[in-house]
Amino acid sequence: MRGKFKSVYIGIDDTDSRRGMCTTYLVKVLVEKLKDLGVDLIGPPRLVRLNPNIPWKTRGNGAVCIRVGKGYGEKKVVGEIEGEKIYAFRYGKDVNIDLNDIIPLLKNYFVLEDSTTNPGIVTSKRKLPEWLYWKAVRDVVDIALVERLLEENDAKFFKFKNGRGIIGASAAIAWRAKKFTYELLTYLPENKWEEERYIDKNSVIDMDKKTKYTFDNYDYENNYIAISPHSKTPVLFGIRGLHPEELIRAKDMVKSTPYNAWFIFLTNQGTDEHLVKRKIKNVKPYQNVILRGKIVEEARRIEGGHTIFKIEDSTGKIDCAAYEPTKNFRNIIEKLRVGDEVEVYGSVRDEPRTINIEKIRIRRLAEVKVKVANPRCPKCGRRMESIGKGKGYRCRRCGIKLPEEAAEFKILEREIKEGWYEVPVIARRHLSMPLKIKGMKSFKMF
Repeated sequence: MRGKFKSVYIGIDDTDSRRGMCTTYLVKVLVEKLKDLGVDLIGPPRLVRLNPNIPWKTRGNGAVCIRVGKGYGEKKVVGEIEGEKIYAFRYGKDVNIDLNDIIPLLKNYFVLEDSTTNPGIVTSKRKLPEWLYWKAVRDVVDIALVERLLEENDAKFFKFKNGRGIIGASAAIAWRAKKFTYELLTYLPENKWEEERYIDKNSVIDMDKKTKYTFDNYDYENNYIAISPHSKTPVLFGIRGLHPEELIRAKDMVKSTPYNAWFIFLTNQGTDEHLVKRKIKNVKPYQNVILRGKIVEEARRIEGGHTIFKIEDSTGKIDCAAYEPTKNFRNIIEKLRVGDEVEVYGSVRDEPRTINIEKIRIRRLAEVKVKVANPRCPKCGRRMESIGKGKGYRCRRCGIKLPEEAAEFKILEREIKEGWYEVPVIARRHLSMPLKIKGMKSFKMF
């Protein structure tokens, strides 16, 4: 792709694997190369999470996008490589660039030997249609549809293996960042990726307590450091938040293995943009939904430690699940009762058709009555005896009969309250909005 453009968008996806690498690292690789060519970042790099329910995703289903050109106007620090600050500019103007020279460099980092990895690179002189982002974050997208769209918009794309990554790469370019957060990612030197790494737990806790706008740093309930990846990727740790300058301060509070680079990404993490309000009859596999209904079957534990209950709306019924990884969240679910009105947020599992809960809002608690005694005979005052389940009561002496509802009841004091409940940090998805930041606004970089 050779030519003179005001700016160029570069989107990349599906380059990593479940065992290692990280697509975000390619931003560092790109920036180093483009800097040598006199090309700047226009705006911060972007990390765009897509539908977390897609079965053939590599790991977190995150694509990256950068906009490049010759920067001018206001600039902000968005990273650092080997001690040298990396800036992003508010505006970009014409620059000569040959992106074909960069493709082989990026390919060196693709985990092509992994059967689930199918990288894609997309370059475009303009933003792609926004609807593509919304479809990719909420539904399943066909690669043929994306190829037609790219051709219609004079965008170029590069496919490796089946090239499914062009879907996420295109969606990342299409994202408009109407709702957003940030994540600061630190990177290890390439010769340290396979070595053991260290993050001091107490420093993470201290950072979490001293920062106002960061989130999902540490799970106190499960004693879990949430800022470090599970596998040996180039990423040492990542801190999420609403304020980019606070993130820079936060990283310096964390004691860890030395790293040689970091970047701040603008991201859709923590926005709930994957969720759509639906009726139960309209729920389809791989979607992420918000369902409002009434509990018709109380929670029960099944094999594996999962907790299942059933809700109903005017269109049908569906099972909802708090799976074992949600830990003590299951205890909340087990306190729900038939008649409670709830709003369930989660992803749709195909078989068996179930909603995997991310968070729940209890809108109204039902009044629960508990029988404390059989009724007294209205004639002799003696306690009556049960005739049988659902058949009512009879006085042995007088022969008088009374219905079931004549028994003495008390109103059960509920152990939960109306309001919001969420899965713990250890089980939280990237896109799910933590209750901590609900109602808060992110700070704009420009």
